[in-house]
Formats: sequence, C-alpha cells, structure tokens
Amino acid sequence: MSFFSGMFVGLTIGIGLIFAFARHEKTRSSRRARLAKTVASFARMTVQDSRKILPGQFYPPWLIWLNLQLKKIWPYVNEAASELIRTLVEPILEQYTPAILSSMKFAKLTLGTVAPQFTGVSIIESESGAGQITMELELKWDGNPNIVLNINTKLGVSLPVQVKNIGFTGVFRLIFKPLVDQFPCFGAVSYSLREKKDLDFTLKVVGGDLSMIPGISDAIEDSIRNAIEDSITWPVRKIIPILPGDYSDLELKPVGTLEVKLVQAKGLANKDIVGKSDPFAVLFVRPLPGKMKTSKTINNQLNPIWNEHYEFIVEDPSTQHLTVRVFDDEGVQGAELMGCAQVALKDLEPGKVKDIWLKLVKDLVVQRDTKNRGQVQLELLYCPFGTESSLKNPFNPDFSLTSLEKALKSETADMEAAELKKTMSQRKSDVIVRGVLSVSVIAAENLPAVDFMGKADPYVVITMMKSQIKAKTRVANETLNPVWDQTFEFVVEDALHEMIILEVWDYDTFRKEKIGRCIMTLTRVLLEGEVQDSFELDGAKSGKLFLHLKWSPQLVCRDT
Repeated sequence: MSFFSGMFVGLTIGIGLIFAFARHEKTRSSRRARLAKTVASFARMTVQDSRKILPGQFYPPWLIWLNLQLKKIWPYVNEAASELIRTLVEPILEQYTPAILSSMKFAKLTLGTVAPQFTGVSIIESESGAGQITMELELKWDGNPNIVLNINTKLGVSLPVQVKNIGFTGVFRLIFKPLVDQFPCFGAVSYSLREKKDLDFTLKVVGGDLSMIPGISDAIEDSIRNAIEDSITWPVRKIIPILPGDYSDLELKPVGTLEVKLVQAKGLANKDIVGKSDPFAVLFVRPLPGKMKTSKTINNQLNPIWNEHYEFIVEDPSTQHLTVRVFDDEGVQGAELMGCAQVALKDLEPGKVKDIWLKLVKDLVVQRDTKNRGQVQLELLYCPFGTESSLKNPFNPDFSLTSLEKALKSETADMEAAELKKTMSQRKSDVIVRGVLSVSVIAAENLPAVDFMGKADPYVVITMMKSQIKAKTRVANETLNPVWDQTFEFVVEDALHEMIILEVWDYDTFRKEKIGRCIMTLTRVLLEGEVQDSFELDGAKSGKLFLHLKWSPQLVCRDT
C-alpha cells in the first residue's frame, strides 16, 4: 500500500512540475515576444518620430537658448531674408518656368511671424581642419509666410497663386572659411541646404480655383522644387564675404565625370494586370531637368536589357549619389514607379570600372520595404579632372576619348597609337575598340532537370547582341553536368557597346525549352584581357556556366 501511495504522490508532483514548467515557458515566451515587438518598434522609429515623443524642454539648454534668440531676431531676419530670397530665387524660377506659362514672379514675399526651430547642431570634424570649420544645423519650420506668385499664362491669363501651408524639415550646412587672425576669425561663410528631409506646401489661386486649369498646379509645383534644388541645395552653395578678399575657390565647380553604363534589370515586379510591364529607367546625380537621363522603353519585359551609356558631371564625390529609378511606361496615363536604387560616389575608386547590382526599393528615405522589386545592373567609372589618359588621335590633336575608353585602352596606348600612324591616312576619324573575342564554353554544372527522366539534353546558344551574330554548341545528351569544351571566335566592331548573351537550352525533337541565360558586357575581358570564371544562370532554379573569354584588341579608326 505504501508503494502505491508513494507512486501516486510522485506522479502527482511530477505532473504538477511539468505543468508549472510549461506555464513558465509560455509566460517567458510571451514576455520575449512583447519585448521583441517593442524593440522592433524603436528600431523603426525615425528622428522625427522620436522628437514627437520627446518634448522640447528635454532638448539641450543651449539649443533652447538658440531657438529663443532666433525668435527674438526673427522680424529682422524676415525682412532681410525675404529680399535675399527674392533676388536669388526669382531668376532661377524664371529659368524653370513651364512651357504653358510665360512668366513667374513674386508679387509678395514675406516669411511670416513664426520662426524656425533648431532641432540639432553638429560640427563635421572630418571636414573641419586648420583652414575651415564646417557646421550643420537641422531645423524645422511650420511657418505662416505670405508668398504670392504672379503667374502669366501664354493664353494671356494672369493668376495670383498663393503658396500656403509650408512645412519644411532639413539640414543646412555652414562652412566658415578661411580662418584668419582678424575678427570675426573667418573670411567668408558659405551656406547650403545639405539635406531636404521634408518639404510640403499647397497652391491656391487668390479668389479662384487652380484645378480649373488642368496640369498647371503640378507644373508650378515642379518649377518651385526645381528652383530650390538649383539655387540652394547641396552641392550648390552661396557665399557671403565677411572680410575683403577673393573667395572664388569656395564656389561650386565640377571636379570630375561619372560614366554610367545601364546594363540590364532582372526580376522586376509586374505592374500590369494584362501582360507585362514596359520598363524604362531614369538616372541622375542632381534631379534637375536637363541633367537627368532617360533610357529607352523595353516593352512587355520584366528582365529588360538596355546597354546604354551616360555621362554626368560630379561636383562633390564625397556626398553625391547616383540615383536610378525604374518606371513602368503607362502611355498617356503617365509612368508608375517600379523601384529605385542609389549608390554613393564615395564608394567608387577613381579610374576603376565597378560592376554592381543594386536592389530596387520602394522609397530611398524610408527603408522599410521587404517586397522583392528586382535588381538593376550598372557599370560605373568615376574620373576626376586632371587624370585623363594621354592617348590622343594622332591626326586630330583636339580629339579626346570618353573616360571609359581611356581606362580600357591605357595599357596599350603606345602600341595602338604607333599602329594608327602606320595604317591610317590623315583625315578626321573616331577611335573605336575593335578586335576578336574568343569564347570557350567549357561546361555547365548542376542544371535543373527538364525531362521526365530527370535529365536534360543541354546546348548553348551564343549571341552578340549588337551585331546579332550567333553560334551554338553541340547537344550533350541526358546530363545535368554537360561538358562541351568548344571555342568560338567573334569579330567585334565596337566592343565598348557590345554585349554577349549565352542561353542554355534543352534539345527536344518536338520542342526546345530554355533553361537559363547569362548576360554580360565585354568590359571585364577588355580590362583583364582574359577571363576564366563560372557564371550563375538567370531564370534557372540552379546551374552554373563555365566560360573562358579572351580578347585580342585592334584599335582602328572609323570615318565620320
């Protein structure tokens, strides 16, 4: 009896301990989940979100003092700044006047009675040294300005348009340079809008409705934003001399060129209900009309190949970015954004071509996008002024190649120039990169099964995209790891703008099925002379293609 009593008590206690442990683990798991959710919420918070939670009285005392002083002097700042803004912005506003308008001028311009609030001040130590001090001021302004634009249309209609409900958050950069031993210890101060975080405003016709004229509201808004971008947004800077002297070295100057080859995109998210999207790309360093480049539209394609080359002027490689936006062309309905990407110019090594794949996101500012929107491939080359190649056309002293051509040809410049002197008559011509490309298709590995028997009969089709010259390997029967070891030679007339496409197909008597493909420019083989590597197959679940590429250059001249 004692044995059964002990066993019953033991089982009861054991079961109780198990339930207690399970309850403890469940409670602990719930607490962890709540904590993780809280931490994730804080991680997603922006600076603006934190400032909504943190009251102004918790700002540093000196920042509160600075805002108090600005509030006191704001009436005088308003009077001086209003006239300065009118003088600086009005000519640029006229420059960006849309085609449907004849003129845009300020009828009234005052900044109102509400002073901006400084929300942060910092010294940029990396750019402050013996000769200058660089300071950044973050401010927020929800003002009540009185801004009225006198808009004249080409139809002879005059519209007084009021700019209302202005909300602005941004970072201004001040550069005190040069530092001198005379009060106030610096010769000049230059200022610029370093970062425009938020700018909202509404337009209203005084005594009327702006929406009565279709498209004019958007046109005026674009003009205002372009004027701000061109007049004061970094790297543009305005210089205020404090002491007499020459401060031309502080002015904005181009320092180099960025050459961009827009190669292709893959895996774009479809925006059309019927069929596929019609993507095109817009690229820019500064988002201004005339400085933005637009690619051609590739119809009904989610893996477009552009292979287009652009050149941009660079003013400040340490802070500027190249931005790429991919749109779906909707015809008369306008374009819909498919995704965007950005690359910092400071990440580029001058004189070196960088091949890069950029992941497309919905918004470059709010990095909370988890949807797969595809990728875009670029080849980038940053060339500072003064580092150009010495290669010249011997028959035209003023001839200059693009920076990309110079980078690709620098190693053989002497040999090629000597060859040109021997073979070409003295006439105006353009130099192009011509030669023989040897393509050895060695093997493939881990191809996906296509046949019912779990095998495939693969072969490779090689296509030179520009010249449309094609070649293909033999068929390797019933294998997922074929070995071809075949070599093909192509005479390439313009290697800088040529691309090679290698498609792996499964052979069947009644039908042929594409397994995957590789697309590449010739930039790498032009630079290295010889490339032996494996390349992932796009559009296939698995698989690699092993290639050996060799370039034999011959510089020639083409009549113009």
